[in-house]
Amino acid sequence: MLTVDLDKLKKLRQSKMSQQEMSLRLGYQSPNGYYYLECGRSKITAETLAKVATVLGVPIQEFFTNRAESPQQ
Repeated sequence: MLTVDLDKLKKLRQSKMSQQEMSLRLGYQSPNGYYYLECGRSKITAETLAKVATVLGVPIQEFFTNRAESPQQ
């Protein structure tokens, strides 16, 4: 099952910009809107994920992982 790898999303974002800058680029009124997506508190839509990929300059596929291949925690 493919899932969004929020840790990878966060690391890629951190390497390029702050949460506040990403929030502004996505049109959020405050950084909390984006923070909730990045930490998994809110579900990220395909449309928003596509916008994040565009802002970060990476293909959307970068954010997906196969849950079955993920290490067990």
